[in-house]
Amino acid sequence: MATASAAAKPQEAEAACLQSFELYESESTFYIFGTNSDKTLWRLLKINRSETPELDIDECSTVYTKTGYQELLKGLDEDHRPTGGVKFVTKFYGIIGFVKFLGPFYMLIITEQRKIGEIFDHPVYQVTKTSMVELANSKSRSSFLSSKDENRYKKILNTLDLRKDFFFCYSYPIMRSLQKNLTDPQEGWSLYESTFVWNEFLTRRIRNCLRSTLWTVALVYGFFKQDKFAISGKDIMFTLIARRSRHYAGTRYLKRGVNKKGRVANDVETEQIVYEAVTRPTEVSSVVQNRGSIPLFWSQDTSKLHIKPDITLHDEKDKNYEATKLHFENLRKRYGNPIIILNLIKTRERRESILRREFDKAIRIINEFDSEENRLRFLHWDLHKNSQGKPTNVLDVLLKVAFRALRLTEFFYCQVAPPSESETAHWPALFHDPYCCDESNSDISQEDISGSSDSSGNGTAEDKPETNELPQLKPPIFQKGVLRTNCIDCLDRTNVAQYAYGLAALGHQLHALGCVESPELGLGAPLAHYLMHFYERMGDTLAVQYSGSAAHNKIFSAKRGHLKLFIRSQEFFRTLQRHYSNACIDANKQAAINLFLGYFQPEQGNPALWELESSSEEHNNEPLDHTGDNPIPKVKSEGSLLCVSNASISGGSNELLNGAQPDVINELQPSKVESDLVDENEISQPFGSEVSNSRYTPTVSDNHIHHVPGSQLSGDSNFLDLEWLSNSGNSSDERSIAISSPDAHRSTENVVSAIIPETMENQVAEVQGQKLPEHFVQWVNDGDTFWF
Repeated sequence: MATASAAAKPQEAEAACLQSFELYESESTFYIFGTNSDKTLWRLLKINRSETPELDIDECSTVYTKTGYQELLKGLDEDHRPTGGVKFVTKFYGIIGFVKFLGPFYMLIITEQRKIGEIFDHPVYQVTKTSMVELANSKSRSSFLSSKDENRYKKILNTLDLRKDFFFCYSYPIMRSLQKNLTDPQEGWSLYESTFVWNEFLTRRIRNCLRSTLWTVALVYGFFKQDKFAISGKDIMFTLIARRSRHYAGTRYLKRGVNKKGRVANDVETEQIVYEAVTRPTEVSSVVQNRGSIPLFWSQDTSKLHIKPDITLHDEKDKNYEATKLHFENLRKRYGNPIIILNLIKTRERRESILRREFDKAIRIINEFDSEENRLRFLHWDLHKNSQGKPTNVLDVLLKVAFRALRLTEFFYCQVAPPSESETAHWPALFHDPYCCDESNSDISQEDISGSSDSSGNGTAEDKPETNELPQLKPPIFQKGVLRTNCIDCLDRTNVAQYAYGLAALGHQLHALGCVESPELGLGAPLAHYLMHFYERMGDTLAVQYSGSAAHNKIFSAKRGHLKLFIRSQEFFRTLQRHYSNACIDANKQAAINLFLGYFQPEQGNPALWELESSSEEHNNEPLDHTGDNPIPKVKSEGSLLCVSNASISGGSNELLNGAQPDVINELQPSKVESDLVDENEISQPFGSEVSNSRYTPTVSDNHIHHVPGSQLSGDSNFLDLEWLSNSGNSSDERSIAISSPDAHRSTENVVSAIIPETMENQVAEVQGQKLPEHFVQWVNDGDTFWF
């Protein structure tokens, strides 16, 4: 249809990144035209609308100019004139994927997006509006229009609000850390296999058909916030990213602990990126930390009558801690050694102490049979007990822990060459082969970076003219290993500890960039308060996703000097809000997650999602890995905590409260399997007793557990001295990793530009059938304080 002159050069097509799309329909076919950012290159995708068992997609190999695209569209309209021609449907910004319930296929697309930042020159977008397009035509549609089950599945999927906290980037692999992108670059298909791409399942069909990822976007679920601050005459770009794992994903009481593959609930990777906010930064730094549920088989009864349900340990499922070991092997593959465990759960509270003792036992047994290199480092520290006096004191202790952990894991720092003229549009593509990013050089210490501060010209930004010349070479640093933090929910206490680690790392990152003399940032520094706002926002966002309410931030509030009455009132209402969400909303949200991630796939003749009975065995299942040529392998259900209900689902909007309407929640309590429960006397055993008599526990040799001499509780850590930790003094020689020489040309004051935090946008859900006060509904949905 299009002339040869209208086609673009093949090499130009390969370099194009499709970022804008137009959807047209005829009676038999959907036509999608995709174009790059400057609308100079166009490509065509055709989707067959007839009723077929599998998705029928064809990608045209020709690449068109704008004139060629217009001529092609005119020709298609003429070809389909007998059946009504070709009609414009909508403009959109990427395909999320394809889903099939019992009837036709549906295409999920992004119809509105909002730029929320950029990584170097690559914009990052948040999804703000989506649409589900039915692929069937009018002839095949009539056969399933009256299907109640089909409509019910659609409504369940719609309860997963993609407008909240899903983000993507067309040209930068935002699902991977900066260090991985620079030292081990990947693109295309392999990126969708990432732990943090939530639409991997939904895109599997189109990727298998086309063997390409040109038409889809990889969605990351979590948190993204970026801003600039000024320090020592330089503008610094600061980015905080949280990536939620798609494995064993779900809500608070419906996803706890570990599954048989070693995947844990609430697994989130947090990355902190720092570089100078100039057109072509030549120095970059990042640090990564992790949070995740305690990797044991355990659960809590989701009774509506108990705000704090008892913890049940299913120790008979994994007597040799194989799943726990698999979890740490997975972390080791992702981050390397050492794995440092910061366990913040209570030591004397009846519920939590059960897990504390069992987790400690698991770590010791794993360490006994692991090599010295793979040995887990751990610290059990009761944050709640230590915050009873002055809550802000725990930040001092956690900062000391953070400096010690940072000494073991280090952080990532690298210089990169500016792009050449031919590579400017694709920068930082040159990062694929940076001249100094050789991760094999693992012996470079952080003292090496700080020791080169004089030769690198660590003056202020005004002292250095902007140039494309590289500064004097400094050796890179690579993060090896990770700090893994947990409490019970991995939300409130964990977020405080992650803030402390982020603050310790930020000082060293700025020092590596030549912005500050000392790598230490105290809790009273302006940057510490600035960073606290970031981590508090991240903590609230992650808490709403997993538990239904904002995080309990009493330590942050106390640090800001808020009144105790205000803090207690806020904590009380957030507890009620969280309990309401867990009891009334989470079951539907879990069902939607199971559909979206492919944990449950509807099939004619098989039980429906809402007909499944709960079992702990099914609860710990996970989608099978796709192998061979099967385009969309079937997976087992992970929606097992949903209970039997024959009532229909009402409401279908994306609003969270409306998502609580379906009757999937009517019988929320899971049926208990006797073999999965431990005796009630066992739960109430005193602190020093054994958790289970059925578990084989080898004797742990003291030679394999590296106790620190002088520890008050020798079994609570094997990588730092607890007596030193409990000491109120914070001497800089204990905390610092790098030692700097003073620079007379740099100001010693850390001046942070005044930044007014953005207020969270409140989205009030419609009240349907609940007869609840509107302010209460807004409070439940948005996770803010109850008072307005």
